[in-house]
Amino acid sequence: MLCLTVPTDPAWAQAALGDLDAILADHAHCEMKAASNALSLAARHPDVPSIVFALTDLAREEIAHFQEVLVWLGKRNIVLGPPPKDLYALALRRARGELGPTTLPPLVDRLLVAALIEARSCERFRVLARALTGESFAELRAFYERLLKAEARHYGTFVELAVTAAGDASAEVEPRLRELAALEGVIVTRLAREESRGGISAAPPARATVHG
Repeated sequence: MLCLTVPTDPAWAQAALGDLDAILADHAHCEMKAASNALSLAARHPDVPSIVFALTDLAREEIAHFQEVLVWLGKRNIVLGPPPKDLYALALRRARGELGPTTLPPLVDRLLVAALIEARSCERFRVLARALTGESFAELRAFYERLLKAEARHYGTFVELAVTAAGDASAEVEPRLRELAALEGVIVTRLAREESRGGISAAPPARATVHG
């Protein structure tokens, strides 16, 4: 799906169904982190107004999604605790340094990593929505079907912004995205093995923030 090189293990969906409370809590944290990341990028790169407007619009939508997940948590009497350490985002951030040198501005990599997170979000929401069968899950399934479309749109936005940020080097953006996507696949595979030993979460999260 989109630029991803490795699909989510089908077993993840069944494990997620077994602990929807944890999935929803993780989802809420990730929506807030996504909003924070978009605002951080906008604040650090105010020199391109078109990028700033796009990122702040995206942050506004992420906050709205966060509030929607909070409603779902309330329905299930779940109190949202502090966010866990985001191993997925941390690994993606470090992965940028594993690639060869590039003439692209650092902002391009940050935007492409954000695009990859949105792509994974879209894919995981689709997997989860398909697993939420039956009338009792109809409302939650519709919620994730709607959000996965938003994640696909956000993926496109981040890639477009990366092209804008690249300027005259825009032709290098697609190859760079493919390189990062390959590394993301390695990270997902490794985290899936660790997840199978340590319990279920949305990691690699449907949403995540990448600072730095």
